[in-house]
Amino acid sequence: MLVSGGNRGIGAVIAEQLRDAGHRVAATHRSGEVPQGVLGVQCDVTDTEAVDRAFGEVEEKLGPVEVVVANAGITRDTLLLRMSDEDYEAVLQANLAGAFRLARRAARPMMRKKFGRIIFISSVVGQLGSAGQVNYAASKAGMVGMARSIAREFGSRGITANVVAPGFIETDMTAELPAERVKAYTDQIPLGRLGTARDVAQAVAFLAGDGAGYITGALLPVDGGLGMGH
Repeated sequence: MLVSGGNRGIGAVIAEQLRDAGHRVAATHRSGEVPQGVLGVQCDVTDTEAVDRAFGEVEEKLGPVEVVVANAGITRDTLLLRMSDEDYEAVLQANLAGAFRLARRAARPMMRKKFGRIIFISSVVGQLGSAGQVNYAASKAGMVGMARSIAREFGSRGITANVVAPGFIETDMTAELPAERVKAYTDQIPLGRLGTARDVAQAVAFLAGDGAGYITGALLPVDGGLGMGH
């Protein structure tokens, strides 16, 4: 299994969850360290050659990549009228095109094995929109169309493609927010709390497992009900 952006935040917890389930797990990173017991491989997902090298290293050390989790991403938030071409293109390149590169590199070996799981980590913002995040919302919404197209292309080869869309998740960033800001967020969430990285990781582990073998092209919200209906 390969998780991109597995050195911190949600990606690190996904890697830990899959590791603890007994899988051989690798995680890409640009800096920092991945969780103990996870193979770390340096990779910039905006670079096709770097993605290919990362897969080659994982295949050499752990064997074929049967599950890929496209989690790596960035934000460059600002209002539309202030957003530069560079701000827009950088986020699309890292988030959406990066996920495309991972899926494309993973697909051919999966086709040979007639088995594979491709999982994209999107966001509730991709469905609801968010002021100041035109670039980020576009990148995350695009994952849904990409996953569903992949699901149609490769379903006959036993390969599934699905999307997990986290909502407001407890992170280092949200821990620094004022209490009134956090309350404003939680007031919008039917379950009345922020999610945890573990909530997201457990959803990913389900889609990666045998129990999700008949699920493909699906959007699985992990958002406490915030985005329901979208």
